[in-house]
Amino acid sequence: MPDIFDRLIEKFINYLRAERNASTYTIRSYVTALQEYFNFLRAKRIASVDEVERNIWRDYMASMNKRGLAASSINCKKSAICCFYKYLEREGDIDRSPLQKIPSLKIDKRLPSFLTVEETVRLLKSPDLSSPLGQRDRAMLELLYASGLRVSELVNLDLEQVNLVTNEILVWGKGAKERVVLVGKPAADALNNYIRHGRPQLLGNQKSQALFLNRYGRRILARRVQKILEIYSRDIDKKVHPHMLRHTFATHLLDGGADLRVVQELLGHAQLSSTQIYTHVTRSQARKIYLAAHPMARKKKNEKQS
Repeated sequence: MPDIFDRLIEKFINYLRAERNASTYTIRSYVTALQEYFNFLRAKRIASVDEVERNIWRDYMASMNKRGLAASSINCKKSAICCFYKYLEREGDIDRSPLQKIPSLKIDKRLPSFLTVEETVRLLKSPDLSSPLGQRDRAMLELLYASGLRVSELVNLDLEQVNLVTNEILVWGKGAKERVVLVGKPAADALNNYIRHGRPQLLGNQKSQALFLNRYGRRILARRVQKILEIYSRDIDKKVHPHMLRHTFATHLLDGGADLRVVQELLGHAQLSSTQIYTHVTRSQARKIYLAAHPMARKKKNEKQS
């Protein structure tokens, strides 16, 4: 028989699906965080969530740190468990969350990695267009770069969300927020070619509304997209993940003079602060270009080295 913790997870999953409209990826990560947390509580002989006190949570934070988890990973798990406790408060199962007013760990902000224009072009041209899988891969890569989609948004796209007349795609982002992303001509051409030729071959006798299919005619998974990118990134000698193409999309737009608010809207960021990190990237890039190109800057740099 499932214990109280298993039953709580089941109820929490139903809440995430029905009321938060959470993605499959979010639910999976939340459940994983909770299962690890509940295993820790079981080892401590704690049989109910209302027995947890602040010192127990601190012990759990210390155990994660001892296991070598990065501060960002610990914060992600804390966020999932905080959400769970807020749900319990709302349901009246507990009076107060033991995580209340416990700060997250401080992490050093790293500038997002991105590709140069030349690297991006080489990556996009990697797929072999003579096969349906290659046509699919070209369409996926072009779309990730052209629109800045998250990989979860990409794999959840259905055919009806794509409008190749207006070159627009309707996207359901985080928190079920709807936005329209724009698609340039290269991406539109790649999508059109895939939808007309590659997709019907992959679909076969299957029935699916999914835009991007695997070799068996079913919706492709996010982890498969990640693997595909790893394979193609060998051509540019740089490990590329789907989010790097999102970073590249934002950075290239800002380098090209796009307004920050426009980039925020296209990325689907709720807060402008989430988009502002890319201004630091472009400043950093501008500094490198300045030091390499300006004659007096080069002169001073050479004098310091000598």
